[in-house]
Amino acid sequence: MTMLFEEALHQLKLFARRPVAMFFVIAMPLMLLLVLTQLFGNERIEGLGLNTAQFYTPALAVFGVVMACYTYLAVSTATARDLGILKRIRGTPMPPWVYICARILAVSVIAFTSLVLVIATGALVFGVEIIWDRVPAAIMVAIAGALCFAALGMMITALFRSSETVQAATSATIMPLAFISDIFVRPNTETSEWIPVIGNLFPLRHFSVAFQHAFDHAYEGSGFALPDADGIVFSILPHLGVMALWGIGAAFVAARFFNWDTRPS
Repeated sequence: MTMLFEEALHQLKLFARRPVAMFFVIAMPLMLLLVLTQLFGNERIEGLGLNTAQFYTPALAVFGVVMACYTYLAVSTATARDLGILKRIRGTPMPPWVYICARILAVSVIAFTSLVLVIATGALVFGVEIIWDRVPAAIMVAIAGALCFAALGMMITALFRSSETVQAATSATIMPLAFISDIFVRPNTETSEWIPVIGNLFPLRHFSVAFQHAFDHAYEGSGFALPDADGIVFSILPHLGVMALWGIGAAFVAARFFNWDTRPS
């Protein structure tokens, strides 16, 4: 365990030395919150019962988690492989699983730092209300989302051979999904009927919706009840199920195809 925490601390130090990574993971969600709130005005959104900040704060907190656990984890791991670091790790006393778990632990710390900063900014600057009895459910959703997207990040690293292709793949997948997963586009916006159907197939929308509902008084309950037919009960269980399926599947693919060297298997 000491080796795990020491390596995780080392990965956090490496992150702190990468200004570009810090911008996209930490600063960009905060900037987007400020820009979108100013752009649309912090007024009540018609048809939702929420003001702009109350909607975008949890949405962009989720976006920060995904940028850390999916994009940054995938790109940084692929870069380490390109530089031969992963190959050299295999020749050290550190077990490979410890190294991978340390990277995931480090990005999880980064992800939750981003999440807390976004929510704190929303609460202190824009008066976003935190529904305290839903905090345990929100934390469980955040943990499940972080692990799911960490597994997906490792899967992308396993399937693509260079950091350039990994970066292209993560950008090409996460940005379009963000627009159909209630991250940037509000759910009452007029869009094609197929967009939420497609969005529900992927874990990002379930992560986003479950976390956003923890901040929405239109839903009842603390999050651990079964969903009802009327759709007014706040339930994280179906969303956790979808994220668990994606995470387990991605972890299996990553374990099967991950390569520690740049050469093909």
